Amino acid sequence: MSAELSAVPAAARLRITETFLSLQGEADAVGWPTFFIRLTGCPLRCRYCDTAYAFHGGEWRTIAHLADEARESRARHVCVTGGEPLAQRACAVLLTVLCDAGFVVSLETSGAMDSAGVDPRVTRVIDVKTPGSGEDRRNLDLSVHRLRACDQLKFVICDRADYEWSRQRVLDEGLDARCQVLFSPSFQQLPAARLADWILEDRLPVRFQVQLHKVIWGDVPGR
Repeated sequence: MSAELSAVPAAARLRITETFLSLQGEADAVGWPTFFIRLTGCPLRCRYCDTAYAFHGGEWRTIAHLADEARESRARHVCVTGGEPLAQRACAVLLTVLCDAGFVVSLETSGAMDSAGVDPRVTRVIDVKTPGSGEDRRNLDLSVHRLRACDQLKFVICDRADYEWSRQRVLDEGLDARCQVLFSPSFQQLPAARLADWILEDRLPVRFQVQLHKVIWGDVPGR
């Protein structure tokens, strides 16, 4: 067993929905071959959720086994996602182990979970819930996350009302000065060109993105 794994408790394990190799479809690492670890379970029920299959089920795997899988993938980037990965306490241990193993690690988490205690080597992609998600009341104040320049805030935009709500947060809170801000159209709900036009009309200091993996493969789990 490698040195970084020797300090991990033998009982440390997580409930996992799936692991797979794909291209990162979102955020700053878009396009990079990435090993994904999708944890099971989520306390939120967003209307546009595309991973509801991760709410239940899954299988228990040790952190040591997951790190071995990541190495076997031969990918430099590892993304820990869900569901809501931080809903499982051992997720923080997994993130540290992956960093210690030399991976470029990202975490996809909601704005409803406190991510301040995550290993500082991890890039946090925090999904701020818009009104269109139906879960905006669950957002924590962004100060809780102690945002750094390497972190990213993602707003999934469902309609014009979502856009205006998100735009106001960016401007009122100066979010673009704190970290990178991503605006993404809700898949098959808001045309990408429409959101792009709104951003350009307002000269909004955010980064437009589409889900690259869905452009390539469609809405297919595990891609």
